[in-house]
Amino acid sequence: MGLLSMLGLGSKSESIQDFVKKGAVIIDVRTTGEFQGGHIKGSKNIPLNTIGNQIDTIKKANKPVIVCCASGMRSAQAASILKSNGIEVINGGGWQGLASKL
Repeated sequence: MGLLSMLGLGSKSESIQDFVKKGAVIIDVRTTGEFQGGHIKGSKNIPLNTIGNQIDTIKKANKPVIVCCASGMRSAQAASILKSNGIEVINGGGWQGLASKL
């Protein structure tokens, strides 16, 4: 397994568009201040340092999740946390790049 795939940035068996078609929720894991400075319309802000406390809430939505941040590093950590808790998730990388794919 390469470094990029470990970070959730390598080749993916499912694409962002596949997740969108399944009604995925977009979770932005940047800080509240960063989120307020700009974000993807309709995305939810759950900062990385609190995502572990939100697992039950995220599971209740019963939807796949696309995580994003500023560059893709924090969202890779968030994707790992969510995946280890049984949530279908994909790392969308930086929010601005993700916005251009939606």
